[in-house]
This record gives sequence, C-alpha cells and structure tokens, in this order.
Amino acid sequence: MSFDDLPRRNFLSACMAGAAAASNAQTGGSRPNILYIHSHDSGRYLQPYGHAVPAPNLQRLAEGGVLFRQAFNAAPTCSPSRASLLTGTCPHSNGMFGLAHRGFALRDYKEHLAHTLRAAGYSSALIGLQHIARDPAVIGYDQVTEVRGNHAEDVAPRAAEFLGRVHEPFFLDVGFFETHRPYRQPGSKEDGRFCLPPVPIPDTPQSRADIAAFKASARVLDDGVGVVLNALESHGLPDKTLVISTTDHGIAFPDMKCHLTDAGMGVSLIMRGPGGFSGGKVCDAMVSHLDIFPTLCELLDIEKPPRLQGTSMLPLVRGNAREIHEEIFAEVNYHAAYEPKRAVRTHGWKYIRHFDGREHPNLPNCDDGPSKTYWLDNGWRNQIVEPEQLYDLVFDPNETRNLARDPLARTALEEMRRRLDRWMHATADPLLDGPIAAPPGALANDPDGTSPNEEPKTIGRGRV
Repeated sequence: MSFDDLPRRNFLSACMAGAAAASNAQTGGSRPNILYIHSHDSGRYLQPYGHAVPAPNLQRLAEGGVLFRQAFNAAPTCSPSRASLLTGTCPHSNGMFGLAHRGFALRDYKEHLAHTLRAAGYSSALIGLQHIARDPAVIGYDQVTEVRGNHAEDVAPRAAEFLGRVHEPFFLDVGFFETHRPYRQPGSKEDGRFCLPPVPIPDTPQSRADIAAFKASARVLDDGVGVVLNALESHGLPDKTLVISTTDHGIAFPDMKCHLTDAGMGVSLIMRGPGGFSGGKVCDAMVSHLDIFPTLCELLDIEKPPRLQGTSMLPLVRGNAREIHEEIFAEVNYHAAYEPKRAVRTHGWKYIRHFDGREHPNLPNCDDGPSKTYWLDNGWRNQIVEPEQLYDLVFDPNETRNLARDPLARTALEEMRRRLDRWMHATADPLLDGPIAAPPGALANDPDGTSPNEEPKTIGRGRV
C-alpha cells in the first residue's frame, strides 16, 4: 500500500452499543454482510468508467461484480447525497437541506439504513467519513471506530482490522475523504503534461495540473479500497458479503459538483456479492442512490419501510428487466450558499429549473482550485445562468446547448416541466411554497461572494 503524507484531522469519537452479538444470534449469519465503501467528490472519473484515472482495485471490484454506467445521486452536494442513499428518500423529504457541518441534519436519524438492518439482526459499524451528522453518535451505529483522520491511510487499516474480528451479519460503513480537495501532490504516475482535464474544463496548463492532482488523490483512494478488499479475501468473506462502492457526486471542478448536469449528478456505483451482483456485468439502465435501500430490502427479504422513494435494482441485475425508471430526479438547496434548483432526467432529455432568480453563477458553491481560478480570471462571474435549462442528451450529452427557448424543443420542454411538477407535488417539496428555511444557527455564504472559504453568516429561518 502506498500512501502520501497529509495533515490528519480528528473527526470521530468512539461509542459502543451492546446489540451486535444479540442481533447476530437472531439470524445465525444466514444473510449476506454489507460493506458500504464511499469516496468524496469522485463522480465517475475513475478507471472502471473508461477514464485515464488508474484505479486497479476498483477495476477488480467491477470485473467481479456489476458496474452501473448510468447511476445518479439524489443531490450533487455532500450531506444531502449521502443522507438520501442511507434513508432512501430525497433531501427535501428527509430534511437534509444542506451540509451537516454547517448545521443541517436529518429530521429523524431512525430512518437511517442501520436501524432497518438492526431489526433484521445486523450489527453496524462506522469507520471514517460519514458527513450526515455533526456528532456520529446520533446516527445509531452499534460501533463508531475512532480514527486519526478520514483519509485512506487512516481509515483503511482500521477497516481491515475490523473485518478480522467482526460478528456476522454486519453492516460496515467505510468512508474516505479522498477525492475531496485539497488534492494530493502528483507523483511520478501523474504527470500533468500528459493529462486531459474533464469536460467542460478547457485544456490549459493550470487545469492539466489540477486533474493530475485529482488523479493522485484517486490513487490513494484506490489503495485504501484495495486494503479493505484484501482484508475481505483474507478472512474468507467475499462470497457472503455484498460490497457497495460509490461516491456522493461529481468532482470538485466548475460546473460539476453542486450542479445538476450529469457531471454533478452522475456517480460511480459498483456492487459485488451474493444475489446476482457478480460476473463483471455492466448495467446501462438509469438507477438512483435512492434505489439502494429498497434493493437491500428485497435482497435480504426484509420489510421495506413505506417512506422509500426508490425501486429495487434486482430485476436489472437478474436480467428480469431492462429498465426500472423512466425518469430520475435530483435537487440542490443549500451548499456553501443557498441555491434552490431541481432537475429531472430521462434517457433522452435533462431539464433543470432554478428558483432563486439569480442570473449569474453562485460562485461559493464551487470549491476553490486552479481550474476555478482560470474561469474566474476569464469572466466566469459574468456568465448568464438561465432560469430553465433543457438539454438533448442524445445529440448534446455534455449539456452545453440550452434548448429551453428553442421553438423546436417546445414539446420536450413542456413534457419535462410536467414531469418535474408532478414529482415536486407528489413528494410535497417545500420549494413549492417559497424559499426553504434553514435551521436556526445554520451557516451559509453570500451567494454573491466568490469562495466557500469566505466567512459564512449564521442564518435563522427564511431565505438567505
């Protein structure tokens, strides 16, 4: 395992609950274990998705499991995305409107997957990053392992140790800080001279150096994944453990993270283990993070909570269906700053609607970095943001030509508007009643600012 040095931060406190052994006895280990491995800000910019970002351990996982090519989050921003996966409901339904470390929280932490699994006899543990609560103790894991920081070199060895002494069946949540900014220093394998920045970033020396640093962080991430997968194998667990590998949203470049284009909504999702998640299969059907919770319920033959908004993926995996969704939805409310917007995606079209009345980019909602600086130096602040955006995903997959004002696309526009409106009403989206209030004491930046690192303001109820 090769890891670079990086300042480490303390994040977790230790807590234990005595339910693990008793829960395991209820099932006798007959249900598969669940290993949930997640990265930060990786999108699909990894080797298994064809990008020049080496990730041999993730590639090994994909070659033995199922790779979902069209997987999407429910929100391209950190805490809301993770909360949606783990509750099976979208952010405006579960209450995670913004970032946990800025004062946002789930309405009810008992909706977390760990509680449903506990009732089915699972013990649960968290090792590393979680980002859905300021204090991980409120989430409800049976065990929260203390680590020096959330980086792969700290988290992966502790996860490997855990797998050597675990009680089955278990739900293990392993979270890595990588590939969040700040990135690692590129090594000999990441030479910026020979790197290509991602669409829509222009090919410049600055952006090539930026993506080289991302690749260095992805290498460290993949090393950590390898440590955990190797521990599974050394303890004879692969055949009875479902591995779920994913990330929260797109990479931290302009027009990606915190955006409702596919570059923000699109995520890696690789699953390997019992129940049909094997054989190096590739699935091209649209799936959502919201589908993971109901998939586990069906796989484990446990009662599905009625609140769930996703659909089981097992018909896709087992070859009984080609599609489970005609449409996928996603949203943004608060990130560094308030930026209410919604999106609906079909195989052919993407429709995005902004609700804040702003005409220019919300710059604090883009992490600082060389690629952002290049855009700022060239007038990004003055670019126009249209209130409605419509993209033809067949002929414009990079979502660069807005057809919302094109008379030839009027029929598609009206249909996508209807789809979004139906969903917002069906899920009682509070945005229908006006600006979304933040919880008292939450922090948010001025949308007219430049950086998320500027001093945020404490906000109460009402629009920022």
